[in-house]
Amino acid sequence: MTKNFSLVGLVSIIFAMFIWGSSFIALKAAMVDLGEYTVIFIRMAAASLCFIFFIKRFFTYDFTKRDIQLILLLGFFEPCLYFIFEAKALLYTSASQAGMITSVMPLITAIAAGYFLKELISRQLLFGSVIAMIGVVSLSVQAVTTYSAPNPMLGNFLEFCAMICATGYTLVARYLGEKFSALFITAVQAFIGFIFFIPFFIFEISTKEMTFSLEAVSWSIYLGIVVTLLGYGLFNFALTKIEASRAAMFVNLIPIFTLILAFIILGEKLSIAELVASATILFGVIISQITVKRFKRRKI
Repeated sequence: MTKNFSLVGLVSIIFAMFIWGSSFIALKAAMVDLGEYTVIFIRMAAASLCFIFFIKRFFTYDFTKRDIQLILLLGFFEPCLYFIFEAKALLYTSASQAGMITSVMPLITAIAAGYFLKELISRQLLFGSVIAMIGVVSLSVQAVTTYSAPNPMLGNFLEFCAMICATGYTLVARYLGEKFSALFITAVQAFIGFIFFIPFFIFEISTKEMTFSLEAVSWSIYLGIVVTLLGYGLFNFALTKIEASRAAMFVNLIPIFTLILAFIILGEKLSIAELVASATILFGVIISQITVKRFKRRKI
């Protein structure tokens, strides 16, 4: 059944994309004074504390052995591997470029869903994917090395690896979502991430000099509470008001918000060539998604 247009849902999902776009800025800013694993640990700890209030509700579920295996696989993809790749990526590339790489995530997910879930893959989707990938490669090749982005090609590749992990997470979450609530799935991510990054945090704090400045800690907590809890909450609420296929289009706002915030907060700038490459990525993504939607309507 098609959901009716909802202004509340529209505002919610746009605000969610804005929050997710700010996550690159927050992570980049926090890692100025803190190690990447320390930032992730504080993020997971803050998010986990928020979800403690819902633990009793989670125990009402009946878990099978397969459920537990899939939950662990979910956490392995994201936050474990995903956050490692993303944090490492931002050590080498700019927040604005990392944000642009996220544009290819819906395309990778669609192709993976076609292979693993036997969903339809159209020629138009593949065409859009090729255009977007050309933009990604061009963006990385033309990227200028700076103090905040010492190796953008490596950083962009690591961010692309993070998108592959996000794809694996999406496929597993799609299956788990048939039985478990979005709140539970988000919470279990936070708990798994908190436990997983404890040894990384202990090792880093004992071997690396860091400054627990108010700004760095605040950005880390922001990542845990605002980005993880509020961002996912708004997105999941929007899905009750807007069709999932339409909601997917709004993911493309993330790199745009990231570019704007990176310019305002971090002072990052893109060259004309990099802006053209970024526009190419967005063009490929938008063309592929609009065409797929039309194709589905003709089939109905």
